[in-house]
Amino acid sequence: MNIFKKVFLLFLFTINSIAGERIITLSPSINEIVFALGSGNNIVANTKYCDFPEESKQIPKVGGYSSISLEKMLVSKPTLVLAQDYDNELISNIKKLNLNVKVFKTNNLKSIKTTISSIGKLLEKNEKAEELNNGIDTSLENIKNIISNKKILVVISPREDLNKIIYVAGNNLYFNDIIEASGNKNAYVSSSLSQPIVNVEKIIKMNPDVIVLLAPYINERKISHEDMKKSWLNLPINAGKEKEVYIIDKEYAGIPSNRVVNFINDFRNILENVRNK
Repeated sequence: MNIFKKVFLLFLFTINSIAGERIITLSPSINEIVFALGSGNNIVANTKYCDFPEESKQIPKVGGYSSISLEKMLVSKPTLVLAQDYDNELISNIKKLNLNVKVFKTNNLKSIKTTISSIGKLLEKNEKAEELNNGIDTSLENIKNIISNKKILVVISPREDLNKIIYVAGNNLYFNDIIEASGNKNAYVSSSLSQPIVNVEKIIKMNPDVIVLLAPYINERKISHEDMKKSWLNLPINAGKEKEVYIIDKEYAGIPSNRVVNFINDFRNILENVRNK
């Protein structure tokens, strides 16, 4: 076999290897990152909550957060399984099947950027990964010192009725990193790593200056922004008195992927609104 034929066969093998990558993404965040890196066409299965970009909805599903089917995963014949560190038992079972599984964290900004870089390296998309991370850094620079030293509370999936359980962003999540990067502080303070659950009394004690309600379901449930904010504006806290209660109704707000840039830009608009009042 002459040298030219050897080079040509090696080239074909390399192309086929890349084209033959079969990826399963087991979370919306990881799914979005793979698409953003330009490798969405290699995803052969994902979960029922992976619905962005639009084509993700058409990809075969292997279950939800707590209902992953190992059988469906095997049917998809993956060469690479990308997961988050939500379920140690699931990860252990996947490894027992001798599947190539990689596990990532996406709780804070540092881990989101590390995950983007790591997946970029796995998929040979280093340049695109760097571009995505640079976008995050730029968006963070743009929110610095618009306002400062305000206590900001981020409420996750708020309800109109404040007598129910209230979930807020703790100090170990990317929301906290974004608040601090802006020169402000999280109204909720705790060293606990668990999901913070508070009540109205605790919110009054925190006395936040600004409240951001993450309500991606609001349009689907046909709840107006005014109705959602009413109870919060009536609380005897600075945010209520100064009418500094805001809603972000985009679904990307709660997904720790490269689209955190979108949330940061929305947050910047809120900060500018507070400043310009």
